Amino acid sequence: MHALATELNETLRGTIVDAMLSDVGRRMFFPKGIVAQSAEAGQKATRFNATIGMATSKGQPMYLTDIYNQFTPNAFKPSELFAYAPGGGDQQLRTKWKEQMVRKNPSLEGKLLSQPIVTSGLTHGLSMLAQLFAQEGDTLVIPDLAWDNYELIFAHQVNASIATFRLYTDEGGFNVAGLEETLRSIPDRKARILLNFPNNPTGYTPSKVEMASLASTLTKLAEEGMQLMVISDDAYYGLFFEEETATESLFAHLCDAHENIFAVKCDAATKEDMVWGFRIGFITYAGKSLTKAHFEALDKKTLGIIRSTVSNCDKPGQSLLLKAMTNGAHYEADKEAATVEMEKRYRILKEALKKHEGNDLLLPHPFNSGYFMAFKTKGSAETLRRHLLDAYQVGCINIADVTLRLAYCSVECDKIAELVDLVYQAAGEAWN
Repeated sequence: MHALATELNETLRGTIVDAMLSDVGRRMFFPKGIVAQSAEAGQKATRFNATIGMATSKGQPMYLTDIYNQFTPNAFKPSELFAYAPGGGDQQLRTKWKEQMVRKNPSLEGKLLSQPIVTSGLTHGLSMLAQLFAQEGDTLVIPDLAWDNYELIFAHQVNASIATFRLYTDEGGFNVAGLEETLRSIPDRKARILLNFPNNPTGYTPSKVEMASLASTLTKLAEEGMQLMVISDDAYYGLFFEEETATESLFAHLCDAHENIFAVKCDAATKEDMVWGFRIGFITYAGKSLTKAHFEALDKKTLGIIRSTVSNCDKPGQSLLLKAMTNGAHYEADKEAATVEMEKRYRILKEALKKHEGNDLLLPHPFNSGYFMAFKTKGSAETLRRHLLDAYQVGCINIADVTLRLAYCSVECDKIAELVDLVYQAAGEAWN
């Protein structure tokens, strides 16, 4: 094993992070090679800097004027658009994102957290977490209604086992007891848990009471000696439409809950700031027993994964987002307007579904947030999906042939009722 990796492992020895590292995670380190030496030169090489492979002229990267001229004159320096980004992301952006995270989750105020690390989208963040913290013989626990990419990343990329629990109770709430039962069934008393609120595909977020119960249950298991890594996929964070819905991330509840809980927040500007194509995500680490030295070691292992995969993340996207967050005249107003519009669509959809109550062909799963709602289908969801597409030119998503997902985020308010009627009509046609 490389000496730098050994050094990081020694720093993390005995912590919950140490217990969760995969073999790849143990071997990973950030090399003192070109990137590290270039960063050092950037601070001290005031005379000549002959380190990084980037063509420059008069201190700025060379560029294509056909690209640069697409931007408002003097809005960005060439270095803000064309230069390499630091491995962990723009430092100002990382700081801004952390400030915003704490503002949205007041429970995080004063808590010791890592500095968010920029990823190439949230999926990239999850992929890196899988490489660092999961492998064959490990178990990832997810709900039975979950984004299909989780299985692709954790089961097929790093060969971890997947254990599921029913997302909902019979009454339609979040199934805390089902999660606890699944966790207690894991023989080695160690698990990775991945929860996504608002949920994709269902659009469900636990109530404040359910979230408190969830955090309490996980803490109780940790007190009993179970080692837990809890990943909060907060892709749709902030899109909450009901008063009783929990509005703080599970990460905020668990960041200092117990020494046996390693809390990780995986989020992104993708939906929160409506920059889908920018591919800017973030990973933030926390844990009751973790110190700044532990976070520095974690950062270096994560930077090693970034360096050995994408090298660094998108520079112009980070610069554009930082400019909006720092000096944007409409940044907050535009985000608020989008949230208001999503809630309006949510209310219209709820009303449109009332017309079809009692129709057992499609049973709406409880939903209260996010971009989606989903039906439990009486017949084949794939047959219904194809019929909707072929007969009515309506696109929906089939999940495991038993669930049909509607992304109402992309349907205008005046079309939502028509969409719902067509889905029910098509179900009657497809399965008769």
